[in-house]
Amino acid sequence: MKHHKHANRKIGLAPGTLVYTGTEKDSKGTIRLIEYNKDIYTEKENASAKDIQPNNNVNWINIIGIHDLDLINAVSDKFELHPLVREDVVSTNQRLKIESYPDYIFTTLKSIEYNDKRIDFKQISIVLGKNYIITFLEEETECLEYVKKRIENKNGRIRERKEDYLLYALIDAIVDSYFVTLEKIGDDLEALDESIIQEANEDNFYKIRQLKKELTFLRKTIWPLREIANFLDKEEHKFITEQTKMFVKDLYDHTIQVIDLTETYRDLVAGSIDTYNSVVANRMNEVMKILTIISTIFIPITFIAGIYGMNFAHMPELAWKWSYLGVWIIIVLIVLFMIRFFRKKSWL
Repeated sequence: MKHHKHANRKIGLAPGTLVYTGTEKDSKGTIRLIEYNKDIYTEKENASAKDIQPNNNVNWINIIGIHDLDLINAVSDKFELHPLVREDVVSTNQRLKIESYPDYIFTTLKSIEYNDKRIDFKQISIVLGKNYIITFLEEETECLEYVKKRIENKNGRIRERKEDYLLYALIDAIVDSYFVTLEKIGDDLEALDESIIQEANEDNFYKIRQLKKELTFLRKTIWPLREIANFLDKEEHKFITEQTKMFVKDLYDHTIQVIDLTETYRDLVAGSIDTYNSVVANRMNEVMKILTIISTIFIPITFIAGIYGMNFAHMPELAWKWSYLGVWIIIVLIVLFMIRFFRKKSWL
């Protein structure tokens, strides 16, 4: 889970002030321009804000590197984006949301990747306007590359539709990446449960706590996805066509599935904690059981040793020739009898 530690930079600043709250970077942001319709496809890497000239085709303006505030301002100026939209674009701890403006729709999402038992969240902001989509990425994300390949290779209906369908495709790809992440988490949970049953050690307990923390943060992150899908389905906006809304209903269903799956895994993590506690308790009970049996066996032995350890002058057995050997024989017979008795009772 990636935490953003620079949110305090915004304290006391006026609303709409651009402050990047993510990890500091020295590199410059880049722009990739994609233009397409049913028949044509063009792509330009490392473009500048001056190269952005939307036309009647679908124009996908992909900006990678929201830490580059000059680049964000240059592109935002070109499309007259509201200062609060610009502020949300560079705020990496922004909650998922969607907002409607007269000339565009703005939404903020998170893509996720699961590496080394940790969920890495990356900010994605999308602006939908007439004949264009702008995506503001914190870093390159694999799920959006799949959409690019679909456009490039004419896979599906995406080349036949307008920019609102591209918005749906991008959000759908992000939601699909959640399924992939949750599937990996499910595999890890299953392996962790097996490991806990075999050995409930501190390392396993740490892994359980880490997964619980990751899933809790994931739940808070993805819960507003319902609002975004519901907005696209219900809201009347000139940029969202009825054709696309049919697909948005399917997106809403996927969103509900992701939320339900997250809740299920959170319950499984809670179950893993219970399993860990049960294994530890059972192991402690086994230890106490063995110690109790050993203590019980030594009670009669201690009793015999206590009697003959008394300092009385007249104890006839002390003068017998075979008394020492006799006591050992009695002790051994008592131990053997008790062990046999415990086994017969299935206590051993």
